[in-house]
Amino acid sequence: MVSRSLLKNGVRVLSEAMPQMVSSTIGIWVENGSRYETPAESGVSHFIEHLLFKGTRQRTAAQIAEEMDAVGGVLNAFTGKEYTCYYAKVLGEDLPMAVDLLADIFLESIFDSEEINRERQVVLQEISQAEDTPDDFIHDLFTLKFWEGHPLSLPIFGSVESVHKIHSGLLRSFMAERYRAHRVFIAAAGQVDHEQLVRDCERLFGSIPGDGMTEKIAPPANHRFVIQHEKKLEQAHICIGGPGLSQAAGLRYASYVLNTALGGGMSSRLFQEVREKRGRVYSIYSFMSSHADCGYFGIYAGTNPEWVDEVLEVTMREIRKLAREGLTPAELERSKSQLKGNMLLGLEGTESRMNRLARNEIYFRREIPVAELAAGIDAVTNDQIVELATAWFQPERMAMILLGDLKGNKLDQAVFSALA
Repeated sequence: MVSRSLLKNGVRVLSEAMPQMVSSTIGIWVENGSRYETPAESGVSHFIEHLLFKGTRQRTAAQIAEEMDAVGGVLNAFTGKEYTCYYAKVLGEDLPMAVDLLADIFLESIFDSEEINRERQVVLQEISQAEDTPDDFIHDLFTLKFWEGHPLSLPIFGSVESVHKIHSGLLRSFMAERYRAHRVFIAAAGQVDHEQLVRDCERLFGSIPGDGMTEKIAPPANHRFVIQHEKKLEQAHICIGGPGLSQAAGLRYASYVLNTALGGGMSSRLFQEVREKRGRVYSIYSFMSSHADCGYFGIYAGTNPEWVDEVLEVTMREIRKLAREGLTPAELERSKSQLKGNMLLGLEGTESRMNRLARNEIYFRREIPVAELAAGIDAVTNDQIVELATAWFQPERMAMILLGDLKGNKLDQAVFSALA
């Protein structure tokens, strides 16, 4: 059962009681991520996420870690394009301690100058690591160009240049402006008493200022391009994409099914055609990057440079076929069953339930029951698949980036038209 309450200052408290579980996961969510940063602030949300574990007025960084380790718990955080989360997973009996610890780091962190300089080096290493991981780096390159000029195009980490410019004044002013009650909510799942949680949250989080409004940012414009990014690598990495759907779009259930059938598993068309039948890749998959008001679909593959043309040709042929014919009845049913199975298996833990609560709050402002999700998946028709694929897979709207040692490959803007 999901419960929802509102504190006096506007902070929301959501919980899902799971009495059969021994653990509880609780997160402080802020509806603020890299999307809401100016170019001068790029990377600040992520930097704050790091610093909130580096000491408060009551606890040193070591004491924070020791207190959580003493109960065998997990304390962590992550930053996305549209949100930041600070969370803890503990035994149910230790939930009050976890709430108190999270409140302390969230509200009382001191932003010591030495810690800022030390953490700056950690973030710079994180940026370097991402650039040294080509199957991740290519996604940043694609987004940077596809939504060029919009905050959503920029990496969550920021850039080397922007991270070097982050200072304590910027961090404090950013938090004071963005970490407001109307943008903050608490989500918990597992062994949790909702009424007790609300009382604890009122005591601990009731001081968060509640004024201000969430700024409205227009969705990005999409850009078509074919780019070769030279980098000394053994493999060639390919990312193809085009305009997709927002998180709450009407055809979202059809998009889940389409994505699953095209490149969402070992039985998917791309995996079977490119890897299993031809052995031209180790990894190939399709994906969706969806946000509050926009999104894009994408296909990734890693292959030898001499096989790039073949992988592209087979991939384009499969998406043309999907747009023309849709899925067979067997594929449609298998993809639906796969989605529902993955969904249910993914909801077995308190951490995944907490995440689901939060994302429903951010994008729908209500709980989406599992039965409603299953019904939405079951209702998908092949006509919807064809409608979506026809809209998505238009060569004149698609973009591509190639990453690797590609001096011998001379692809140009006509590549999609030639293959269409």
